[in-house]
Amino acid sequence: MMKKYIILTAGIFLFLTACNEKYRKIDKDDVTVSSERLDSIIPEPKTQTELREALLTKGYQIFDVIDEKTKDTIIMQQYFVAFLKTGPSKIQNEEESKRLQKLHLEHLKKMYDLGYADISGPFGDVGEISNMTIYSVPSLKKADSLANADPMVKSGSLVVEMHPWWAPKGYSLR
Repeated sequence: MMKKYIILTAGIFLFLTACNEKYRKIDKDDVTVSSERLDSIIPEPKTQTELREALLTKGYQIFDVIDEKTKDTIIMQQYFVAFLKTGPSKIQNEEESKRLQKLHLEHLKKMYDLGYADISGPFGDVGEISNMTIYSVPSLKKADSLANADPMVKSGSLVVEMHPWWAPKGYSLR
């Protein structure tokens, strides 16, 4: 019974790994979004010092904060928030609108899969700002370039408003 369990677990692991790899492939012809991020991945740092050194080596802006309650050191990292706002060009054709929306979602998924974006999504109200993406890249220039590579932005349907934003490294949404 244990042997069957191990074989089944190994099979599931291999299947999931193979499926996951399908989504991590990079289009080598895509010069707008390079694969440098995946190529620069190093083993996950184990200590705060290693994490700090890895972030600084990659060019990230960071600073430390001491948690008053626990006295732990928290590394604050600079991220970049892209607000996607209504652009000057309105899409008149429903078919073109659907095509661009599909490309827009594919772009956002690619940003996430490559590790450039940590989270992205639309707002729940109708207003000038329709969407936001949080980019985890070392510079405003890089974040702006990635956000402006979005097909909806290229079409003029959306425009980007970018802001630097600080958050604790490694914290997640609840």
